[in-house]
Amino acid sequence: MNAITIVIGSICILMISYRLYGIFFTKKVLKIKDDTPTPAHALEDGKDYVPTNKWVTFGHHFAAIAAAGPLVGPILAAQFGYLPGLLWLLIGAVIGGAVHDAVVLFASMRHGGKSLSEVMKEELGPIAGFCTGLAMLFIITITMAGLSMVVLGALERNPWGTFAVGITIPIAMLVGIAYRKTGNLIVTSTVGFILLMIGVFIGPLIQGTAFGDFLTFDRDTLAIILPIYAFFAAALPVWLLLAPRDYLSSFMKIGVFIALIIGVFFVNPAIQFPPLTEFIHGGGPVIAGPVWPFVSITIACGAISGFHAFVGSGTTPKMIDRWEDIRIVGFGAMLVESLVGVMALIAATALHPADYFAINSAPAVFATLGMEPVHLQALSQSIGMDLEGRTGGAVTLAVGMTDIFTGIPWFAELSSYFYQFVIMFEAVFILTAIDAGTRVARYLIQDFGGNVYKPLKRTNWVPGTIFASALACFMWGYLLYSGDISSIWVLFGVSNQLMAAIGLVCGVTMVLKVADKRIYALTCFIPLAYLYITVNVAGYWMIKNVYWNPAAAGFNMLNGILSVIMLMLGFLIVLTAFKKWAQLWKSPKFLVAQSTS
Repeated sequence: MNAITIVIGSICILMISYRLYGIFFTKKVLKIKDDTPTPAHALEDGKDYVPTNKWVTFGHHFAAIAAAGPLVGPILAAQFGYLPGLLWLLIGAVIGGAVHDAVVLFASMRHGGKSLSEVMKEELGPIAGFCTGLAMLFIITITMAGLSMVVLGALERNPWGTFAVGITIPIAMLVGIAYRKTGNLIVTSTVGFILLMIGVFIGPLIQGTAFGDFLTFDRDTLAIILPIYAFFAAALPVWLLLAPRDYLSSFMKIGVFIALIIGVFFVNPAIQFPPLTEFIHGGGPVIAGPVWPFVSITIACGAISGFHAFVGSGTTPKMIDRWEDIRIVGFGAMLVESLVGVMALIAATALHPADYFAINSAPAVFATLGMEPVHLQALSQSIGMDLEGRTGGAVTLAVGMTDIFTGIPWFAELSSYFYQFVIMFEAVFILTAIDAGTRVARYLIQDFGGNVYKPLKRTNWVPGTIFASALACFMWGYLLYSGDISSIWVLFGVSNQLMAAIGLVCGVTMVLKVADKRIYALTCFIPLAYLYITVNVAGYWMIKNVYWNPAAAGFNMLNGILSVIMLMLGFLIVLTAFKKWAQLWKSPKFLVAQSTS
């Protein structure tokens, strides 16, 4: 198997799916028409509700949803071979992820851009709404802290990285102001992109200077700086910082992977992994569990992810200019993210399996596998750093991409530079999700707090905005600074996919209410059934074999308790939903339509 075959096949599948299934789902199932104003117009306030060009919105949405998941998930899932991850990325994204993202965005917009917890409360009742809100707040806090820990590893004592990432903030604000004043998207985007590239490429020049020393931070300092930055990203008007920064970052994200695609066509690297490895039944050094259910848990973003529900019912529904934009923003961005995941999988599986496991396993664990590294020493020398035992996936992606490009003769001299650039690229990728995620956490806090103090529900109330933003940043910032998140990070995979299942529960409900044919609800119910079963099997496996197993390295009673709580919340939501679905199914269609008018 070679990489070109996978790339061409994946692009064709995703493009055909967008053209056929995307139109069917948005036109026939959701019956989307541009006959009413979107919430961005109806509730425009110049801060959160701002009608935005569809390509800017696409850039923001894609940048927000495409964090570490489509990069790291496929890298880790390569342990099982290239086939399970590839199938899940393509099938999961088309049948599950794109449908999930589009229907959650649609549902939020039909409810005035409200969060998924508020939508579930109005559609399924207060119990479902409360359980959804609690699950969302729990998951978003873990997600923000966990993603930030990845950024700390990339920026710690790295002035080039700190400068390259930090310079995107004033550039984004400049672009936001310029676009709001001129309305000229092409010129402002071009200037912003040029400035962004200049900032990235002059980063190495500051190393060894006084300014570089000033930007050299330790982990504790960065753990304070990141939540402070996120506070401003969450509190400032969306057009000033968050949207333009995400939009500009999306250029670099998509650009890097377009470059990788071009590199694959030039080099055509062989996929050195087999379709399936010996670890499909479990016991692997990277992922302890078997290929199912854990391939669908490990690869979240890139196939289907509950984190997308935060963005799709948070910032994005307040920016959509036309209802028709749901297809390109909701359905389309998910398919592009799937391609990102495919390219990450190629970068991992193009490495020799022994080199891959040497990077992704602790040295003591790798020694038990009976493998000998093949090219790892040469890769370490060309990059200029020791690569053994650098687990987590981020280093593997950078090494894999660098290795592919070094197949171009003149590029070999740039190995160390390109490796560092990819590390920084990953940091920017993740920070854009932190931007949007913190803002979504702010909305959730305002929704919950508004039940006690009603003015807090108003997103345009400045004191409430400041309080909720500060509280959101404090919650995940505390976990980040204390390091406690490391003990529960393994919960993220299961809880994230449980959140996706909750989003599909909302989807089934909405389709039963708006579609002409009730059978169209299967578009959401089929992926829901698979994902819900998968999540519960994975949760049970982790509780039994890891969390509550004294002999396991990951033994942790708290993690087991938290897992049980999350699965119980999901069960209550699904149980409530089934009762509602039964009512909708039995009701005459005109009564269902009347209840939604």
